[in-house]
Amino acid sequence: MIPRYTRPEMASIWEPQTRFKIWFEIEAHAADALAELGTIPKHAAKTVWEKARNATFDVARIDEIERETKHDVIAFLTHLAEIVGPEARFVHQGMTSSDVLDTCLNVQLTRAADLLLADLDKVLAALKKRAFEHKMTPTIGRSHGIHAEPVTFGLKLAYAYAEFTRAKERLIAARKEVATCAISGAVGTFAQIDPRVEEHVAKAMGLVPEPISTQVIPRDRHAMYFSTLGVIASSVERIAVEIRHMQRTEVLEAEEFFSEGQKGSSAMPHKRNPVLSENLTGLSRMVRAYVTPALENVVLWHERDISHSSAERMMGPDATVTLDFALVRLAGLIDKLLVYPANMQKNLDRLGGLVHSQRVLLALTQKGASREDAYKLVQRNAMPVWRGEGDFLQLLKKDAEVKKYLTDAEIDEQFDLGYHFKHVDTIFKRVFGES
Repeated sequence: MIPRYTRPEMASIWEPQTRFKIWFEIEAHAADALAELGTIPKHAAKTVWEKARNATFDVARIDEIERETKHDVIAFLTHLAEIVGPEARFVHQGMTSSDVLDTCLNVQLTRAADLLLADLDKVLAALKKRAFEHKMTPTIGRSHGIHAEPVTFGLKLAYAYAEFTRAKERLIAARKEVATCAISGAVGTFAQIDPRVEEHVAKAMGLVPEPISTQVIPRDRHAMYFSTLGVIASSVERIAVEIRHMQRTEVLEAEEFFSEGQKGSSAMPHKRNPVLSENLTGLSRMVRAYVTPALENVVLWHERDISHSSAERMMGPDATVTLDFALVRLAGLIDKLLVYPANMQKNLDRLGGLVHSQRVLLALTQKGASREDAYKLVQRNAMPVWRGEGDFLQLLKKDAEVKKYLTDAEIDEQFDLGYHFKHVDTIFKRVFGES
């Protein structure tokens, strides 16, 4: 976790103190269940809670023990025994380390997902607000980076809103998929511990029992979780790249908010750079970088190995912290985005009316011209305009072959900008509902 790109709410989920607190809760809830089943004395389970419920675990002491034991869970249990006393011998009965580690990881991932879902709500709110603000703001649609036909800036934002709505749905599903608990013992057979203990711990920790585990919770669940984060990151980058393009000097249809006192360049005082969007592009790459190790972690030897462990110690905090920061930054960027409708109109007009070429093509075919002939007629009048040698509307009106099919008034009709926006309301209802 890099402090520069870390919000404290997400960072706290991954702090050692939080992790040890979750470990304790798993062990203590398991002790409660064991006590109810008569496996351990009830007073022992009660003592565990009384002595350690409000304890601040000594991270340095646990690290010290681990340097000797070379085992993090044993180090924690040793420290817990120092706090609880003799009754600590009843803790971890029939359990294996992965019961604690995997259940804890899934608690952390679900908590992280909850923060990310709240972040997505911020992004969606910003996109919806700006989409309705610019619902009918004309701008040029581009394909292959080249002017195509008119759209509205609101439609661009509505497209992003729909995309992040899908992102939220995927994350909800990924959260559900990873929210499982395993307290099933050394190779998942429950030989040393009753399945009812797992059910109790799962309910207490806000999880559901893993239907079948080995010594670990199946990592396809985690692969889907981190893949979902990677897809969300790609959506962040897609809109960031769009903003970077729109802020180019030659385009300047929109740009990032530039605050009082902000500096764009150490050398050139005039610069206003899309630094937030570029930052989001880089952060998105880092989130996606963890998708491949998450997929590779699915492949473990037999009932368990720990090849996944080192990767997860990094990817869990880093991917969630980075995406959390990126989503909050994106929400602020959209909310404060400076939009320039006049420049959008200027760019729309830049090709001298060529953006209406398809309408002219269709009008000619509807008046009797073959599609091939209509295409030739339109293209031969479009290419001089492309070279800067005339106005498309006027060239069409001067073309005798075009005039065989269309009157001047009918040609003028094809240059109505509003024609392109007649279904904007329909699209908005599809995306936003009736609001």
